[in-house]
Amino acid sequence: MVYVTKRTIGGKTYYYLEHTVRDNGKVKKEEKYLGKTLPKDIEGLKKEFLSDVYKARWYPLLESIRKNYAKKQRRIPSSINAKQTRIFSIKFTYDTNKIEGSSLTYRETADLLEKGISPRSKPLEDVKEAESHDKLFREILGNDKELNLQTIIYWHKKLFHGTKPDIAGKIRNYQVAISGSNYMPPGPVEVYPLLKEYSRWYNRNKKVLNPVELAGLAHLKFVTIHPFGDGNGRISRLMMNYILHKEDYPMINIEYENRTSYYNALERSQTKKQDYIFTQWFIKRYLKENKKYIK
Repeated sequence: MVYVTKRTIGGKTYYYLEHTVRDNGKVKKEEKYLGKTLPKDIEGLKKEFLSDVYKARWYPLLESIRKNYAKKQRRIPSSINAKQTRIFSIKFTYDTNKIEGSSLTYRETADLLEKGISPRSKPLEDVKEAESHDKLFREILGNDKELNLQTIIYWHKKLFHGTKPDIAGKIRNYQVAISGSNYMPPGPVEVYPLLKEYSRWYNRNKKVLNPVELAGLAHLKFVTIHPFGDGNGRISRLMMNYILHKEDYPMINIEYENRTSYYNALERSQTKKQDYIFTQWFIKRYLKENKKYIK
């Protein structure tokens, strides 16, 4: 939380922004001088200050992850790297579909995708969507397409053409709601203008933001628009890992077992209209998952 503090020195008043951070078990105070009068756009200055504080702390760590991950990848034989990517794809497919209600277990997902063994007494839709997600994810990793609305619509069509052909690759023109969430997605007339703004935002920031921050924000902003009738979470998590992979960062899997904190961070960001809430959660999670690469 960022606070405005007022100090009186020699009969004169000075205003500051303050924020405390925990670093290696110690609490440190960060501050920014605002001036002798309180600026009008205080909320905007708070966001900017908080962003600067965390960028200064996190960007060097994220760059360390990228460099050390790249070193490790160069030492791994291509066959082993392919095997590790395959394992990630299966786990990622299991978790991202499970978050959205799939009935398949991790073992059933692995047997299906590795051995072609379909689980008994499980919905055919869950089976097809697991196969489609795995196939699409592997296709995505094998190309270098520009991330734009055309690409995203193509992904959605590939993901759902076998199970939900009525919505596959189609931007919604109706209202939707998110089960269990207090956030209400935009109305249908808002979707296309928001997608155009999303594309402009991405093109402005793809070479400015650290790829990890970009991946987290791309996920949040897209799923907040919720442009499809179904599958927004899965598409946004594919986008997240596509950005990381394209920029040579380790990919990340949001595990089903740890979904509660993920849901909470998304919902709080959406309802409060504060991107940094999810960004902080995402980067902290990313650093924790990849701490072995921080030296």
